[in-house]
Amino acid sequence: MKEALKEAQKAYKDDEVPVGTVIVHKNMIIARAHNQIRRLKDPTAHAEMIAITQAADYVRNERLIDAVVYSTIEPCAMCAGALMLARVRRLVIGADDPKTGAFGSVLDINKFRLNHIIEVKRGVLEEECSVLIKEFFKKKRNN
Repeated sequence: MKEALKEAQKAYKDDEVPVGTVIVHKNMIIARAHNQIRRLKDPTAHAEMIAITQAADYVRNERLIDAVVYSTIEPCAMCAGALMLARVRRLVIGADDPKTGAFGSVLDINKFRLNHIIEVKRGVLEEECSVLIKEFFKKKRNN
C-alpha cells in the first residue's frame, strides 16, 4: 500500500484526484499507476484501469488470476467491473469511498452473483490514504 500511496501522491502533484494503485503478482509489483483523467483527457484513466492494462501486458494474459491489487481508495463501479473481468484474486483497499465505492460503500459488486468473487481487505494504511484525498478536495473547495 505504501507504493500505491506514492502513486497517489504523484496524482496529487499533477492536480488529479489522488488515487494510486499497484498490482502484485508472484510477490513482485508488475504494475503501478495513478489517476490521469485530466492529463489524458480520458474519463476512464483511473489508476486501477491503467494498472490493469499494464499488468495484463506484463503477464501476457487478460486474466490476472493470481494478482493482488492495492488501491488507496475503494474502486468505483467501472474499476470494480474491470477488476472482476480480469479475475483479480484479491483487492486491498486503503480508504472507503462513500460516494462511488463499489466494494461495499455504495454498492458491492461481489454481491451480484457474477462468475467471480474478489477477496477484499479494507483499511490498510487507511489514515494516510484518507488524509491525502481529503486534503485534495479541501484545497479544491478553498480555491
